[in-house]
Amino acid sequence: MVVKGELVSKDTIKPSSPTPDHLRNFKISLLDQLAPPSFYVPILLFYSAPDVTAFGINFKTISNKLKASLSTILTLYYPFCGRLKGNSSVECNDEGVLFVEYKFSTELSNILKSPQLHEINELFPFDPYNPPAEHNENMAIQLNEFRCGGIALGVCFSHKIADGSTAASFLNAWASTSKGQGNNIVAPAQLEEATQLFPPRNIEMDMTRGLVGHKNLVTKRLVFYESDISRLKQKLGCFNFNPTRVEAVTALIWKSSLEAAKATSGEQKCPASIMVHAVNIRSRMAPTLSKHSIGNLWQPAVSSLVEVSGEIRLHDLAEIVRKTIRKVDGDYISKLQGAEFFKVINSLESWVMAAEKGIPCHGFSSWIKFEFYEADFGWGKPTYVRTIGVPIKNVVILMATKDGDGIEAWVTLTTRDMLEFERNPQLLEFSSLDFN
Repeated sequence: MVVKGELVSKDTIKPSSPTPDHLRNFKISLLDQLAPPSFYVPILLFYSAPDVTAFGINFKTISNKLKASLSTILTLYYPFCGRLKGNSSVECNDEGVLFVEYKFSTELSNILKSPQLHEINELFPFDPYNPPAEHNENMAIQLNEFRCGGIALGVCFSHKIADGSTAASFLNAWASTSKGQGNNIVAPAQLEEATQLFPPRNIEMDMTRGLVGHKNLVTKRLVFYESDISRLKQKLGCFNFNPTRVEAVTALIWKSSLEAAKATSGEQKCPASIMVHAVNIRSRMAPTLSKHSIGNLWQPAVSSLVEVSGEIRLHDLAEIVRKTIRKVDGDYISKLQGAEFFKVINSLESWVMAAEKGIPCHGFSSWIKFEFYEADFGWGKPTYVRTIGVPIKNVVILMATKDGDGIEAWVTLTTRDMLEFERNPQLLEFSSLDFN
């Protein structure tokens, strides 16, 4: 199904009051400098027609409320409506945020059941992983109306100033403003906090170098319900090892991906690989940072080269996942903040260099603790929240199901590997697959 909408309007939303002169030059942090240079963080919030109509709100009212509340909240998040200057700062010039509206002649249910999941891009103002050159906004929004009365809010945040946690905090602050809950709005933590902790350096590094642009990629969804995860953890819970749900799901997807690559290569053993997991460092700082701290407060935890000569043991991979994630600890963060930061950067470069040499890198990012499902703008909480696949092979984004107990995994593989991956018997044993 080809999803095409009709452009209704295109606006630029500016903050309701100008940014003071002394705040107009916003220095980004070292971690922001290391973020992917042209990527946006994409998130889609769906609100069903019954929920919207239950509040007696029409689309025009929704649009006006969103624009007015966005203008108000941007006074607190003023870098979001500025423009990047090189790789070191944001000019907070109040140029504004792109806000477009589209109308679709299809039902929302058809969108959610679309067999061509990549076509969901039509619900964003542009391709978040390949934006046109004319788009230099730090944030862009598309409000979508469907024939049934349901709506979808597609938001893109520049990865140079925001990660998944930042996106969730902003959306909830915006939602509280829209709902008129002024006293409940949680302002971002001190905006310069990340820059003070991780001062910018004279550095240029692209951690996606050599990874983007692979052809014949496909993204599909797996759902691990609470009962699936419990059974999987029970299977792994031996030898005094009790994995978290993220460790367990990561290990199973990694194992299934390796087995798929082995099957398509025709080799007798699985290829050597590296596992990379994005780790939110807000809670690993001393003292800990607020979940409302903005910026790229995460680090990639990189495993050693993993070579398997015989059978791939799920338990072994789960232990590697745990060991790798736990590398990003207080000592690691201290080195990143201090004079040894080049050692940390060099270790991060190792997995980029490995990818360039053809060694598969399996990347994971967990968004399961980000409160996207709390974003109530005045017509109820989202019916469904999702993102889109990153155009890099072997990359997985983990998101919470609406009840918070399950996990959705958005898995991007080559088309050939996906054919093997989606019929892996162990994967099918512990997950429900949406491979239409």
